[in-house]
Amino acid sequence: MANTTTNAPTTGYDAADIETLEGLDAVRKRPGMYIGGTGSAGLMHLVWELIDNSVDEAAAGEANKVFVTFHRDDSVEVTDNGRGIPIGKHPKRKVSALEVVLTELHAGGKFGGGAYASSGGLHGVGASVVNALSVKLKAEVDREGSTWALDFSERVPGHFTGSSFKRGHELKKIARTKKTGTRIRFWPDTDIFDPEAAIEWDEVVRRVKLACFLVPGLRITLEDRRTGSRRDPVEFLSRGGLKDLVNDMAGDKGTITDVIALSGIDTFEEKVPIDGKMTMVERECTVDVALRWVDGFDSQVITFVNTIPTNEGGTHLIGFERAMTKAANDVLLKDMRKLAKLEKSNKHKANKDDVQEGLVAVCKVTFPEPQFRGQTKQELGTPGVQKIVYDVVKQGMVDWYNGVGSKKTHVNGVRDKIAMAIINRVSTKQALDNKRKLTSLGSTGMPGKLADCRNHGPDSELLIVEGDSAAGPAKQGRNAEYMAVLPLRGKVVNAGKATLKQVLDNAEAQNLFTAIGGGSGKDFDLTQTRYGRIIILCDADVDGSHIRCLVLTLLYKYMRPLIEAGRVYAAQPPLFSTKVGGKAYRAFTDEHRDQITAELSTGNRKAESIKWQRFKGLGEMNVDELEHAALNPDTRILRRLTIEDAETERRRAETMFDVLMGSDVSIRRDYIIKNSDDFDAAALDV
Repeated sequence: MANTTTNAPTTGYDAADIETLEGLDAVRKRPGMYIGGTGSAGLMHLVWELIDNSVDEAAAGEANKVFVTFHRDDSVEVTDNGRGIPIGKHPKRKVSALEVVLTELHAGGKFGGGAYASSGGLHGVGASVVNALSVKLKAEVDREGSTWALDFSERVPGHFTGSSFKRGHELKKIARTKKTGTRIRFWPDTDIFDPEAAIEWDEVVRRVKLACFLVPGLRITLEDRRTGSRRDPVEFLSRGGLKDLVNDMAGDKGTITDVIALSGIDTFEEKVPIDGKMTMVERECTVDVALRWVDGFDSQVITFVNTIPTNEGGTHLIGFERAMTKAANDVLLKDMRKLAKLEKSNKHKANKDDVQEGLVAVCKVTFPEPQFRGQTKQELGTPGVQKIVYDVVKQGMVDWYNGVGSKKTHVNGVRDKIAMAIINRVSTKQALDNKRKLTSLGSTGMPGKLADCRNHGPDSELLIVEGDSAAGPAKQGRNAEYMAVLPLRGKVVNAGKATLKQVLDNAEAQNLFTAIGGGSGKDFDLTQTRYGRIIILCDADVDGSHIRCLVLTLLYKYMRPLIEAGRVYAAQPPLFSTKVGGKAYRAFTDEHRDQITAELSTGNRKAESIKWQRFKGLGEMNVDELEHAALNPDTRILRRLTIEDAETERRRAETMFDVLMGSDVSIRRDYIIKNSDDFDAAALDV
């Protein structure tokens, strides 16, 4: 039969298969992209979107009251006395601006800096996302002398009359009023959110309280009418702003300083799309910081962008932290006697944690169109803000340290606190290092697990053995005059991927460095090593190959002169063993075993009568077998490892690390199944 080929696809895939999500469908399809998830945090994010819009009105000087009500039917209502969402016809959409705001993902007054000099965020999806994830939403706007209403049922605009709903785009005028403001009430879609998702009162209180500190003079009232709630309405108002917030955060802790207020304004440039072209624009950024040091060790540093708390920090936090550390090192701690001893070893510099020990601080930046990393606005991404915050905080703290607006006793108190933090950190690390060293070293100063030899020098050997089971026979079968045995009991660090700190913290690496005695890294001294040969003795299977690979990579990265001098070897233990006619035969591969079997199958001896024993590991060998295979210089086989071998093994270690430790489970599964004959079947979980 002739072979035929075709270019036709095996499954249908054409233009009709390309799916587009219209309007708010994208939000319902992937709610996590817009609100972070469908649990309690996601549900509460809907509340934050509406509260943030009202707080933006207050921050713009257009409102001073916000009411948040949790109703008995699990709906949430947010009311403010701001300007009210515009009600006129949108010039492009031909429906009311109110409808556009509640149905278009990227619609609002926060683009371009017209209606808002600064706002909670650039994304412009807040109110529309609330509508997208609600079964019902009612909006009322007080504006132009009247109260205007528009309702939504399953995101469709119209009006409710009792329980009936009539579709329509026109706003309904329901009353005359001289007030201005916006009221939005929504009923979350329970099919979208997890059954256990709930609006947590304490978290709302915390967030609202912060908003009042951020906008002095703003009054926010919370009322909980939900079934089972017995809470009285609560009201929040702050006149002192960030100073009040710092004092509230500090609580009743003893204070070292008064509240220090820093502020400044500067500009930065960034490219934004204008009329379809990327255009460089200038932004003005205002920085406001309040901080104080208190007794204790914990630090509290919170950041805000306009009125939005950024729990994951961002560029403004980076600028703040670097400035605080730089100012302390350059001015406050300069030439301090208490740190003179540490200066000799260059350990006298404060790090971020030293400076922030006992620090209570708030950092707020205000500027138009902030760029966040993600719709949930947890982390600021605008690059230009970092330098502005750094400059304002650095100069402000330098002035304060130099006595501008500060008391000498307070400056001295901060200096002593940071200095003690440095001293305690260094001494604690030293104590920890000493403890680690003591636990890994025996009374002779060598690792406790090392079975050392009596004589050291060019003719001595260090056998690096895989595991305790092989270490026992190795210790019994060795010549203790010149052979030392160091078992590897734990996980050997992958030096090809690990940092220097991770390598030094690895117990097996520490033991190896200590036993060999030449140091590590650029300070390694070949003349100080205690052994003439380093012999890696691992099982003749895949696992043993991996361990040998990791050990050789460690030697290559941190004791390379040993390999360059030709002093590193790999023992070649057999994989199979048999006895024929009283003589022992050993094979190192499957092919080698088959070759020996063929040679022995002569005369009346058949191949199937030759029984081979497969060694799963060195631990299965008795003392005589291990001595013959790896310890006796007359019978063992050693392979000298070169730089080329080490480079190959280093690359292999990196590859195996990605296969066995990477995130792709399918690659790891396929590898294990493919090599399952070389693994312990009882240990496989595939």
